[in-house]
Amino acid sequence: MNKGYLCLVLHTHLPYVRHPEFEDFLEEDWLYEAITETYIPLIEVFENLARDKVDFRLTMSLTPTLISMLSDGLLQERYLAHIEKLIELAGREIERTSLEPEFNRLARMYRERFSRCRDIFHQYNRNLTLAFKKFQDLGKLEIITCAATHSYFPLMEVAKSSIRAQLKCAVSQYERVFGRAPRGIWLPECGYNPGDDQFLKEAG
Repeated sequence: MNKGYLCLVLHTHLPYVRHPEFEDFLEEDWLYEAITETYIPLIEVFENLARDKVDFRLTMSLTPTLISMLSDGLLQERYLAHIEKLIELAGREIERTSLEPEFNRLARMYRERFSRCRDIFHQYNRNLTLAFKKFQDLGKLEIITCAATHSYFPLMEVAKSSIRAQLKCAVSQYERVFGRAPRGIWLPECGYNPGDDQFLKEAG
């Protein structure tokens, strides 16, 4: 029987939702929810595995738009304000449900969870890309990149230079953030044109 290999690849992407012209912008909540519900819990899993000396290997894409937002000072400040509001809300829920044990336990769970998110956010100086870089540097995580704006290559076939630019920008950002060239590129929506290999090869 032939043996194969299973490679777990997590694809993380969010569209660029930074809007400094508004004090509060609905789409920015997508980022805050993803940080709270996905990225920080994933970092916690990595930390727990490393603490327990459990060997693990995982490949994960971080798209350029997501890296830009996770590294952005304004969005970092806004996320911190967002999580503080959730902690405050959970505290009020603890008081409101003091005579309802089941709901009170739930409110306490959320306050603890949100407080932990805030602590981990501070632990990595509000920049979660530092957390992912840490585990890549430890040899546990392989971070790959993606097209600069998560563009769908089959729709760009008539403008091949745009595909080249998407890849070049992505690789340039990756090298700046992680200190080396990426070892892989995730094709957005798995979209591929015959001949795109040339551009991927050029990008390294």
